[in-house]
Amino acid sequence: MAGKAKKELIAEKEAPSGFLATVERVGNMVPHPAIIFFILIGIVIVLSVIFGLMGTTVTYEGYDSATSEIVEQTATVQNLLSPDGIRFMLTSPVANFLGFTGVGVILVAMIGVGIAEESGLIATLVRKMVAAAPRSIFTFMIVMVGVVSSIAADAGYLVLVPLAAAAFHSMGRHPLAGLAAGFSGVAAVFLVNVFITPTDALLVEVTNDAIRAVNPAAVISPVGNLFFMIVSSILMGIICTVLTERFVEPRLGPYTGGVPVEAATGLSGSEQLGLKYAGRALLGFVIVIGLLTAPPLPWGILRNQDTGGIMAGSPFMSGLIILISLLFLVVGYAYGRGAGTIANVTAAIGLVVKTWSNLAGMIFLLFVIANFIAFFNYTNLATVLAVNLAEFLQTVPIGMSGYIVIFVIVVAIIDIILAGALAKWAILAPVFVPLFMQLGGDPNMVMAAYRVGDSPMNVITPLNVYLAVMVGFAQKYQKDTGIGTIVALMLPYTVVLLVLWTLLLVVWYSLGLPLGPTA
Repeated sequence: MAGKAKKELIAEKEAPSGFLATVERVGNMVPHPAIIFFILIGIVIVLSVIFGLMGTTVTYEGYDSATSEIVEQTATVQNLLSPDGIRFMLTSPVANFLGFTGVGVILVAMIGVGIAEESGLIATLVRKMVAAAPRSIFTFMIVMVGVVSSIAADAGYLVLVPLAAAAFHSMGRHPLAGLAAGFSGVAAVFLVNVFITPTDALLVEVTNDAIRAVNPAAVISPVGNLFFMIVSSILMGIICTVLTERFVEPRLGPYTGGVPVEAATGLSGSEQLGLKYAGRALLGFVIVIGLLTAPPLPWGILRNQDTGGIMAGSPFMSGLIILISLLFLVVGYAYGRGAGTIANVTAAIGLVVKTWSNLAGMIFLLFVIANFIAFFNYTNLATVLAVNLAEFLQTVPIGMSGYIVIFVIVVAIIDIILAGALAKWAILAPVFVPLFMQLGGDPNMVMAAYRVGDSPMNVITPLNVYLAVMVGFAQKYQKDTGIGTIVALMLPYTVVLLVLWTLLLVVWYSLGLPLGPTA
């Protein structure tokens, strides 16, 4: 009985209370993202019937691809339960899925990224960078490695965060401060990076689908936010560092948990050899791509063959996802051969198959998302909603900066109950991208605002599956850690990042700075 009472007391102590308990209960009731999209498809069908029978129409100025001019257009809500609508729902799902280029993007990108991750390259690089970081900038390095780790799926959460906690502990600092620093870089700055990631490509494809509702000829590229992403990565990394060292760590105080410091283990000889091979492969890859891109025409075959440019309309930019995948493939394979984790090409193919098998759940989700977007676009509900919202917002004298702030807040609130950057964007993009375009905004700016609103909330939303993982990591050093402990630990990052990052975006817009090389 005493043992049972003790367990109940511990459980009660670890359980979040008040607001945190409410948030967690609501989060636990949210179904699988695929179920959410099935429900949304049902809602779209019902709304299409109601507004279709009402004969709802809107008139707006849109792009005519036939004449390449802006002309007055009319959109009428299409009933999905009409004969034509039923035929569309029965005959289009396969075409909708095959036409959703995000599926191909993620599969192709993960060929290379999967080899790099499964060979052990990513984990070894994280350990190497953490071990090599000078003490004076150690916290900043932890955060920045976390930011960059978003290229490789779960590596940051599962490798960097526990490593950061252990590293802080070995330096006589509070291990939970190290956990907070690592977690902030991995999750709170998740949607920006100094490199283009597979997630960027997926977000761009969803955005382009939304853009076509207004201008079928317009597209954006994965580098449309690159300048803003690089600056954000560095500045938000600095902010997370300052928060860790000036607020979170002093608030935690000295560590008195009594857990002994683990003996540091360096890289093995095979890992060192693997990194040497990887370095040589990286150098060779850069030289080859440089020779194909840097020289002027006609030798620069990856340049735009009409203008000679490298950015707009060039094979280099159009093939960026392939190049990124090839980079990780070449470097990851070289590391695996040197480290002994990849015996031959057949073994490497096995790693690709393993990586793709892990994507099965995402592929199914993409199938549902692709059809939700197609059905939603067929009904013209997104166009009707966007035009009416645009007309209303034009009467509200807050300007584009105000619209940006409102959108960031909307994204942040939704992130509490709907985790997953892609799933959330698939819901928001069909409405807000056309809306901002109607208001004269740039789709690249909408996507940048989405990055700002989504990322900081990741460290406190109960729907982030890694929040529970963080609890497990923290309990190694502090046994009474619960969800509430982690949320309280990370809340300062969320609040400060949301405010300062939004301010950065507004200033960026106000100064008219380009968000990327193609923006």
